[in-house]
Amino acid sequence: MSDNVSAPEGRADHWAKPVDRLSGPDGQGSAVDGRRLSGPVQGFGKLWQKTYRVNLPGVDMTPAEVSAEWRANYGSFWPKGNRFTAPLAGIQPGEIGLISGRAGGLTLSTGVMVVFADDESFCFMTPEGHPFAGLITFSVDQAGGRLAAQVQLLIRAHDPMVEVGMAFGGHRKEDHIWEHTLATLAGHFGVADPEVDKKIVCVDKKRQWKRFGNIRHDAVFYALRHPFRKG
Repeated sequence: MSDNVSAPEGRADHWAKPVDRLSGPDGQGSAVDGRRLSGPVQGFGKLWQKTYRVNLPGVDMTPAEVSAEWRANYGSFWPKGNRFTAPLAGIQPGEIGLISGRAGGLTLSTGVMVVFADDESFCFMTPEGHPFAGLITFSVDQAGGRLAAQVQLLIRAHDPMVEVGMAFGGHRKEDHIWEHTLATLAGHFGVADPEVDKKIVCVDKKRQWKRFGNIRHDAVFYALRHPFRKG
């Protein structure tokens, strides 16, 4: 997959079936229950395409083998303090993964839906309440004979609170998450001193003020209403 592609292509069975509202994987209630999926069109803030890429020199594996290992251990590559609870069935189309992390003394909970997965790539879409509205695509390729792993985001801030936060360090935090993820992934495969390249493009500078009401789903408000719920 080239670095100018925002969503993957594949057979119909690589895609999740349409859903109206989400339901968490454990049946115990979670931050995604009853939420709709929220793509770039449904977000509030400026539209960004962010691409992070790391070469995997010396790794004698196929893109499909690297991708399978990535999916199987996805949460272990995240920075400390962020937790990804993988679905029991693994990262497969239609499955829900739960996310939690600390911010300002609160445990913020949200999740993602796996909307696409094939041998060499997989794609998440965010639900209402996630800090971002959009798509996150993970892929492994061998373009030009060089094995590489890539994360590409097509996102808007979900609501006005997040948009303000992005202007005051949020972009740097987001960069850190994916740079750390790819560097850790490369290190997992034995790459010494991996270098992560990033390309940030503001696709649309306009804010979608008609989506101001998204703020009612903000993860901070959810955390305040459910202080003891973990997911």
